[in-house]
Amino acid sequence: MQEVIMAKYGEIALKGLNKNTFEDLLVRNIKRRLVKCGEFRVTRNQSTVYITPENDDADIEAAAGWVRKVFGIAAVQRAAVLPKDFDGIVKLGVPYLEEVLGAAKTFKVDAKRSDKRFPMKTPDIQRELGAAILEAYPHLTVDVHEPDVTVLCEIRDSNAYLSAERIIGVGGIPVGSSGTALLLLSGGIDSPVAAYMMAKRGIGVDAIHFQSPPYTSERALMKVEELCTELVPYCGDIRFYVVPFTEIQEALRDHCPEEYFTVIMRRLMIKITNRICAEHDYKAIITGESVGQVASQTIMALACTDKAAEFPVFRPVIGMDKKEITEIARKIGTFETSIQPYEDCCTVFTPKHPRTKPVLAEVEAAEARFDFAPLIEKAVAGIEIKDFKL
Repeated sequence: MQEVIMAKYGEIALKGLNKNTFEDLLVRNIKRRLVKCGEFRVTRNQSTVYITPENDDADIEAAAGWVRKVFGIAAVQRAAVLPKDFDGIVKLGVPYLEEVLGAAKTFKVDAKRSDKRFPMKTPDIQRELGAAILEAYPHLTVDVHEPDVTVLCEIRDSNAYLSAERIIGVGGIPVGSSGTALLLLSGGIDSPVAAYMMAKRGIGVDAIHFQSPPYTSERALMKVEELCTELVPYCGDIRFYVVPFTEIQEALRDHCPEEYFTVIMRRLMIKITNRICAEHDYKAIITGESVGQVASQTIMALACTDKAAEFPVFRPVIGMDKKEITEIARKIGTFETSIQPYEDCCTVFTPKHPRTKPVLAEVEAAEARFDFAPLIEKAVAGIEIKDFKL
């Protein structure tokens, strides 16, 4: 009996004339994630991607785990491919459900009859299939409200499909459908979540990190590289730019007023990021800033930072509190890495009393006390690039 993975569309199903473009990109993203899992045939029909193993060596369980992390997919089901004959569905399909139903106490049957030529109506399929399951698994009872297992029988154009495990996907739209942007990736909780949120909207995400040895350690850099690795299953390949930032921070410490240190530092980061965006054709900058979380993230401070930007600045967690951000970080698997106690450059030379309501003219005047342009050029020339791939 053939088993397939059925990956159901999310938002893509609502697209209009350019739906095919999104579908093609979605299939391409899925195929890239299946390379490590063996040989699969990937087709699409009726707002579903069908992922069929080509041989016994294909790891269908691993494939389902990868596919659920592909943006554009709302749900993933492993299903038996059955004849469009009710007796055949019962004979072959009910034993297929043994592993799942054997461990359950309650169930219900949902049916979808896309092919209206099928002689049984949807309520009849649900009733008769439910009766066959009860006969085969007498320990079960029916619960139509909160069942342990929902058995889904779909009657489609060429076959019937029976499944009992529906894995919720990440939704969104395919990565690459909305251009590319560069993420300011620190070692904290917020910026990896920001990457995930923007990838969910179809943006290809690469990352830039500012390193300040000896004030920041090699372990701190390794931590951020691990975050890149953890984001790859969702974001796809990530190009990682490591900026030597020590001399700029030391100049800032020595020449600029302490209360403006954090705001000016953020502006200098943005100015370097502008350069990378222009040279590598990124269309926007992404940060993990949330209003009011720290002194540099007040409305006035953010406005001063934005004045240094030459590209749109996306802040997808801007209105979230720490609890909401942490919940997403746990879900995507970055939280435990983010809380490792290795400091990033944002904690270097932290002012005792940062200005929370900076005025742009005063910030620009404080920044102008030193000519940072040569150090910015030196930092850009010293950037190290690494690639993290699926």
